[in-house]
Amino acid sequence: MTRWLGMAMTGLLVLAAGAARAQDEGAALDAGATSWMLTSTALVLMMTVPGVALFYGGMVRKKNVLSVMMQVFATCCVASLVWMVAGYSLAFTDGNAWVGGLGKAMLGGLTVDGLSGAIPESVFMMFQMTFAIITPALIVGAFVDRMRFAAMLVFMIVWSLVVYAPIAHWVWWPTGFLFNDGVLDFAGGTVVHINAGVAGLVCCLVLGRRMGFGSEIMAPHNLVLTLIGTALLWVGWFGFNAGSAVAADGRAGMAMAVTQIAAAAAAVAWMLVEWLTRGKPSLLGIASGAIAGLVAITPASGFVLPGGALVIGLASGLVCFWSATWLKNRLGYDDSLDVFGVHGVGGIVGALLTGVFAAESVGGTAGLLEGNAGQLWIQTESILWTAGWCAIGTFVILKLVDLTIGLRVERETERDGLDLAVHGEVVQ
Repeated sequence: MTRWLGMAMTGLLVLAAGAARAQDEGAALDAGATSWMLTSTALVLMMTVPGVALFYGGMVRKKNVLSVMMQVFATCCVASLVWMVAGYSLAFTDGNAWVGGLGKAMLGGLTVDGLSGAIPESVFMMFQMTFAIITPALIVGAFVDRMRFAAMLVFMIVWSLVVYAPIAHWVWWPTGFLFNDGVLDFAGGTVVHINAGVAGLVCCLVLGRRMGFGSEIMAPHNLVLTLIGTALLWVGWFGFNAGSAVAADGRAGMAMAVTQIAAAAAAVAWMLVEWLTRGKPSLLGIASGAIAGLVAITPASGFVLPGGALVIGLASGLVCFWSATWLKNRLGYDDSLDVFGVHGVGGIVGALLTGVFAAESVGGTAGLLEGNAGQLWIQTESILWTAGWCAIGTFVILKLVDLTIGLRVERETERDGLDLAVHGEVVQ
């Protein structure tokens, strides 16, 4: 009897200790935040596949639609593995002011119980992986119809490690020098959009224009696909921006609200200016405007109020229309799907206006309108550093790839289309 009582008491003590541990873990792990971050991660992944794939696929000619979708999908797969092998560690471990270390290479040390703040580190790693996926995938739109598939894969692998991971570390990790300077980039205006936009511009300059550029019509193959892609991007962007709060709270709610306002304002602004200058409002135009607004509000989404979001949206719609039409034509570069014109320029507009409209009541930092003029210089500094490192790194990587395996497809392949020549498939 005594033995049974002893065993019962031991069992009760074990249960009590287990309950105490569970209570402690419950206090550390925020189940609501974790649920929201799991959802946000899925939303951001949806932005690339199928969002970017459809958005880009509809804008190219029929003979290249499958090649563009293949490039986006393959980039998603390759970038995921690069992030596991070294990207996450280089971006999100202490290291130094310029780049993280390799302490978490191959996701070493990632455990079931490990936390990043109030969410599992595995969820934080996956959320950031989706950003590391979409950034190089966006670059694809600048060089469609003319880059070799093998060259594209090598470029994306090296670019993710040499350009993306260090810039993410600079801006988003406490040891990064731009983070310590106080830069405001809530969800990737510099890290994602300026980065991808500048890389896209360098790519199209190094590769040169498409065969027939300027002398033949290169009309979109299927704008229905583009609109579906735009809609998926818009919905996914709520995970992109509101998810960057890494919490299910009021700041996430405000980020979602200002995202919707800016996207709608930019779409309307682009539509109206196109209507006035060209006589007809186009579906491609309003879709491009919405993306411009989403890009511009990305750095500001956790720092501004609805009034600021409205101005950011209107400004980005107008400026990105100008850059994607007048500026590109004036300078003569063949940025096929306006990666620089929308993402690069839109990211710059958003980053600068974040320094103007940041509200201390939202993100804890005041902007120019609340008396903090220095924030505008900090935002400018982040733009210059991001654009400079990205331009240099992208150029060097492209030249090395060109010297080793070659960048551009043969003229016959480009003339006939990459779908059949490279992938052995065609759209019926």
